[in-house]
Amino acid sequence: MPTLHRDAAAGLPYRRGVGVMVLNRDGQVLVARRIDMPSEAWQMPQGGIDAGESPIEAAQRELCEEIGTCNGEFLGESRDWYSYDLPAELAGKLWRGRFRGQTQKWFAFRFAGSDAEINLETETPEFLAWKWVEPDEVPRLIVPFKRDIYTAILTEFTPFLARAPLAR
Repeated sequence: MPTLHRDAAAGLPYRRGVGVMVLNRDGQVLVARRIDMPSEAWQMPQGGIDAGESPIEAAQRELCEEIGTCNGEFLGESRDWYSYDLPAELAGKLWRGRFRGQTQKWFAFRFAGSDAEINLETETPEFLAWKWVEPDEVPRLIVPFKRDIYTAILTEFTPFLARAPLAR
């Protein structure tokens, strides 16, 4: 597929999607390394919203599809939608070149299970590795064109980043 010039991509719409910040009980964030990127491209689970699906339904589905478990307690959602533009070299390749980037509603979930439940070998794997990281590590692991969104989400979701009390 041809690469779109920035001017051509600017006329395209944004793909509607969701992002999911998964936190463990220690306040660490789950990041996963993409299969389809040659560099060390890490991200939080995210994906598109299917027809007839609400954003929260999409977030719950993406959680299950991408990390192999649905075991998360809903904490909250972002106030706003966050948008990013794809770099020109990706705009003509991803999503068949129909979108300039994504606009996403973000959700926070506390992972309620054990690490053994996380299984990247899903029906359609997107990741080849995963890890828990401290929140301040997340922006440096993310591809540059998503850093501003990830930084904003970390700021907005600060109340959820504290260590969760242990269940009795």
